[in-house]
Amino acid sequence: MEIIQAAAVRQLLEDQKAIIVDARGGPDAFERFHSAHIENALFVNLETDLSVKTDNAAHGGRHPLPAPKTFGELLGKLGITADSTVVVYDDKKGANAAARFWWMLKAAGHDKVFVVSGGIEALQKVGFSISKETPPKPDAAPHYEFVDYQLPYADADQVEEAAGNPDFLVIDVRENYRFVGESEPIDLVAGHIPGAVNIPFAGNLDKDGNFLSSEELAEKYKSALGQRDPKHVIVHCGSGVTACHTLLALADAGLEGAALYVGSWSEWSRNDRPVATGN
Repeated sequence: MEIIQAAAVRQLLEDQKAIIVDARGGPDAFERFHSAHIENALFVNLETDLSVKTDNAAHGGRHPLPAPKTFGELLGKLGITADSTVVVYDDKKGANAAARFWWMLKAAGHDKVFVVSGGIEALQKVGFSISKETPPKPDAAPHYEFVDYQLPYADADQVEEAAGNPDFLVIDVRENYRFVGESEPIDLVAGHIPGAVNIPFAGNLDKDGNFLSSEELAEKYKSALGQRDPKHVIVHCGSGVTACHTLLALADAGLEGAALYVGSWSEWSRNDRPVATGN
């Protein structure tokens, strides 16, 4: 189980002394956190903690991964050790920074990390208190040691090769209007990687913004993958963040092994790579 229902979080916090983390992105991430977060939640910022920006998104995209040592230092500051149980939520139904933090923790070799289905809204609905106070500083732990990210990730050359191979599947999780090239609100070029298929990440959620059940996700993605091994799947988005939402859904469905293209469209579209439009 990778996804946890809000109603089950309190018991986990009590039984396992879990650490609860609020992960957010955007230039006003900290201001949004400070204005309303779950009491005692620790804050991680997509823009400064979960990525290391470069001057040119052509090199690694808009949200490149920090070095393992840098991320390990952050985990130590949060008091997270190899034995910690971590519960993470965001204010985007789990579709944004929470899924990215989940992927990075898993890739660091951490086992017990869960994303809250429905995010902060779901936690509010089951009675969690909302606070505007700065949470107490956690007891620091030693630097979380890991050498490299241990979940699969791909570079642009690997993506291009996979997209031309019928034994592989490249999934683009962006909204369909971006995939088909109707418009591009963020990056410089509209369209998609030739050979990729569009399975928008929003389809992992029900009408209330909660994750589909593990069984529903398994049915959805087994149909999409066909006979392909999940290890022959590469997932991308605009900048390697919402792709983690689909990687989370795949893992929760028991279809583990898909790779993340971290640079995603933000890198691909800035490097004179081939571009397709339409479906």
